[in-house]
Amino acid sequence: MPVSSPVPRSALVVRGGWEGHAPVATTELFIPALRAAGFVVEVADGLDVYCDAELLAGTDLVVQCWSEGERREDLSEKQSAGLVAAVAAGTGFAGWHGGVLAAFRNPDYLRMVGGLFLFHPPEFLSYRVEIEDAHAGHPIVAGLGDFDVHSEQYWVITDARNTVLATTSVDARDGGQGGDAVPMPVVWTRRWGAGKVFVSAVGHRVEDLREPTVRTLTERGLLWAAR
Repeated sequence: MPVSSPVPRSALVVRGGWEGHAPVATTELFIPALRAAGFVVEVADGLDVYCDAELLAGTDLVVQCWSEGERREDLSEKQSAGLVAAVAAGTGFAGWHGGVLAAFRNPDYLRMVGGLFLFHPPEFLSYRVEIEDAHAGHPIVAGLGDFDVHSEQYWVITDARNTVLATTSVDARDGGQGGDAVPMPVVWTRRWGAGKVFVSAVGHRVEDLREPTVRTLTERGLLWAAR
């Protein structure tokens, strides 16, 4: 009896919005790794793809890089409902930096992602990202050490349902009230129903994502989140 070939998994890359986060160039960086891992990759340049329930049901991973711009474009209720329901049913969701954290203000979307960008200092900073000891064995960061980034340092709000894999420390001068540095999550995972969510706050520029440790953990994060 002939052995049937395994059905390839499907990844949907949704990119657009503000061009300052280079949605095309940054996502193109990771598409070859997805294909090498056996994914069939489809690219969407509009948000109405989130209304296609049949497509999303057959998608194992959504990679989103869509930052809000001057138009402050938000997900429509239908788009948000379609995406959130698909992830709850098992479709993975992953992305980095403003492509997920400065994307939309829809409450259901934010609950799914588990975080929202609020602020970054006006200039690029050199800062340390530290792997959390409690989760050093997680497949996304296993074997990786602490690393340095010279880019935007995001201040985000998150909630306790996130599994935080890496953190940074925001300097007191940028930390709002009080004189102490503020610990800040940088990389986390999250469950949303049957779906898995991966978020990294690093990735303002293509150069940021090419840094070896950042690239490795991002590629691992995409694969981890996939159904």
